[in-house]
Amino acid sequence: LNDNSSTYILTLSGTLRSPKMSFHPPFLMLMPVPLGVETEEVITIIPQEFIRQSRIRVKVPELELADGTRTCPFSVKFLEGQDIVFSSDGTINELTCRISFRSSKPLSFLGEMLFIDQEEN
Repeated sequence: LNDNSSTYILTLSGTLRSPKMSFHPPFLMLMPVPLGVETEEVITIIPQEFIRQSRIRVKVPELELADGTRTCPFSVKFLEGQDIVFSSDGTINELTCRISFRSSKPLSFLGEMLFIDQEEN
C-alpha cells in the first residue's frame, strides 16, 4: 500500500447456510372420502436461509394400484405463485398451496411429496 513493503494478513470467516423450507402443518393427513370425491388441505411453506429469489416445484408421488395400474391422485396448486420473493424489508414471503387428492379406486398412502427449488435443494 503506497509502496510500503509491510505484510498484511487478512482473515475472513463465514457461515454457509443451506436454504430450507418448513411447513405448517408439518405433516398432512387428508380425510377419507368416497371414491371420486376430492379432499384437500391448504399448507403454508416457510422458506428459510434463501439468499436469492427461487422458484419452487413439487414432485408428487405416482402410486401403483393393486391391479398394477399407476395413478397420480395428488395435485398441488400454489395459491399466490411459487416464487420465493424477498420483500423490501428483507423478509421472505411465505407460500401457500392447496394439496388435493382424488381417486376412483380405493387406496391409502403414506409417503413424501418433494418441494424443490431451482437448484435442486
